Amino acid sequence: MIDQSRRSLLGASLVLPLAAGTAKATFPAAPALVDYRLSTTAGPFQPTPASLKTYSTPDWFRDAKFGIWSHWGPQSVPRQGDWYARNMYIYGHPHYDHHLKTYGHPSKHGYKDLIPLWKAEQFDPDALMSLYAGAGVKYFVTMGVHHDNFDLWNSKHHRWNAVAMGPKRDIVGAWRTAARKRGLRFGVSEHLGPSYAWFVTSHQYDQVAPLGGVAYDGADPAYAALYHPAHDEPFRWGRSWYANDPAWHQRWFDRITDLLDNYQPDYLYTDGGLPFGVVGRTMLANFYNANRARHGGRLEAVYAYKDLGTGEFYKEAGVEDVERGVFSGINPLPWQTDTSIGDWFYSDGYTYKATGEVIAMLADVVSKNGNLLINVVQYPDGALPPESRKFLAEMTGWMAVNGEAIHGTRPWKVFGEGPTQVAAGAFKESAGYTAQDIRFTTKADVVYAITLATPDGAVVIEALGRNAGHERRPVRRVRMLGASAASRFAQTDGALRIELDVSVPRSACAFRIEF
Repeated sequence: MIDQSRRSLLGASLVLPLAAGTAKATFPAAPALVDYRLSTTAGPFQPTPASLKTYSTPDWFRDAKFGIWSHWGPQSVPRQGDWYARNMYIYGHPHYDHHLKTYGHPSKHGYKDLIPLWKAEQFDPDALMSLYAGAGVKYFVTMGVHHDNFDLWNSKHHRWNAVAMGPKRDIVGAWRTAARKRGLRFGVSEHLGPSYAWFVTSHQYDQVAPLGGVAYDGADPAYAALYHPAHDEPFRWGRSWYANDPAWHQRWFDRITDLLDNYQPDYLYTDGGLPFGVVGRTMLANFYNANRARHGGRLEAVYAYKDLGTGEFYKEAGVEDVERGVFSGINPLPWQTDTSIGDWFYSDGYTYKATGEVIAMLADVVSKNGNLLINVVQYPDGALPPESRKFLAEMTGWMAVNGEAIHGTRPWKVFGEGPTQVAAGAFKESAGYTAQDIRFTTKADVVYAITLATPDGAVVIEALGRNAGHERRPVRRVRMLGASAASRFAQTDGALRIELDVSVPRSACAFRIEF
C-alpha cells in the first residue's frame, strides 16, 4: 500500500451505468455522505467497472482445474454443520435446541463461549497438504473469516481472531506455509461482508417462557466487536446479503486488506457479489495491482465471486463461482464450482458424496471451461474424518491414472454427450450420471473422452462419428488411460466405438484419442 485517499459518495443510492447486455449491478443504499478511508495500490487497475473488466484469468488457474478448500473454524465445534453461529439464536431451530441441551441458554452461553473450545489440537497442515497434493489438486484455499466474524489469522484490526484465542495459532499462515512448500497456489476465502446482518439473531431473545424477553448474549455491548453493535438492518438471503452501514464497509475493507497484504494469496474468494460499491472495487483493484507488482508485471491473481443478486458482479472482472452447481454448456470465460464432500462444517451423521460423484462433477465442470474447488471436511480438532480420508485415497488413485485428461486441458468443440440433462445454476449439483454420459477435454492434438460412470460394455461416442462434423481427421489411435496397450476401436459415420479389452476400474474412465 503506497498512498491514502478519501472517497466521498453523495446520494442515498448508487446504480452503476453498464454496457448493454451486462448484468445489473447495485449495492445497498448509502447515507447522505460516506467518507471512506481507502488505501490504494499503484497499478493499471482502478476501482471502476470499466477498469476491472480488463482482467484476464491467468493460465495457472485455467490449467489447475482442481482445488481443495478448508472451510473450517469455530462453527465446527458443535458438530452440527453450517451456519451454527446464526441458527443457535433462532428459537425452535435444531441448532438452538442442540445448543440449549449441550451448552446452555444463549443468553448466558453464546457463540463467544464456543470459541475457546475450538483448540485445533490435531491440526497438522503439512500432513494434510501432502494428502491434498497427492489427490491431484493444484491450488489450496483456506477460509480466512466466515459470517461468524472470527478471523483465522493474526488480525491487526479485530481482537476476535485465532491467534489471540481458540487455537491461539495463525491458521491462515500455517496453511500458507504448507501449500507453498508443496508448490501449490495459495488462496483465502472471505465471507465477512454479510456478517453484520447475518449475526443479528444474537441480539434477539426467546418469545416464550421461561426466558421470554431475556436478551441473548449478543445484545451485551461488551461483546459488540464479535456480534456487531445493535442495529435494525434485516438479513434476507440473496436480497439483503450486505448491510448499508458505512462504518461496517470500512471495517470490512481494513480487515480484508490486512489479510491480503500479510498473506499475499494468488486467489481470493468472496461469498457473494463484490461488496459495498467503491469499497469492494478498491479492494479488488488493490489486490490485482499488488499481485501484478509481485510477479514482475504479470497478473497471477484470481478473484472468485458470485452472481447471486446482491453486491456488484461483472463477468469479465474475475472468475464466476457457482456454488454447488454447474453451467449447462461451455462457458466462454473460465469459471468455478465450489462444493463440499459433506456439510460445509463438520456435521455428525451427514451423508458424504461418493468419490465417483465428485469425479463425474469434476469432468463435467472441466469440459465446460471450469474448475472444481471442493471442501474436504475436518473434525473440530483439525483431523480428517474417515469419509474425508477415503475420498482423498480414492481421488489419489484416480488422478494418478487419469490426471492428464484433467490438468492443463481446455474444452473441446462440444462439452459432451449423453442422456442426462443437467440443470444449470447454483445448488443444482446432483445429476445422476450414467456411463453413456461422456465429457470431452483437449490438450495439444489429443482429445480425451471421460465416461461419467463405469462403462459396462463398449463405449460409443457419437460426437466422434465421421459425419458428426466436429473433426475432419480420422481417429488413428485410442488408449484407455491406465492401460498399457491401445484399445480396439471402429469409427463409422455414426460413432466411434471403443472395445473394452481390459478390466475396467470401478469409476469413471478416460480415453486418449489421437487423430
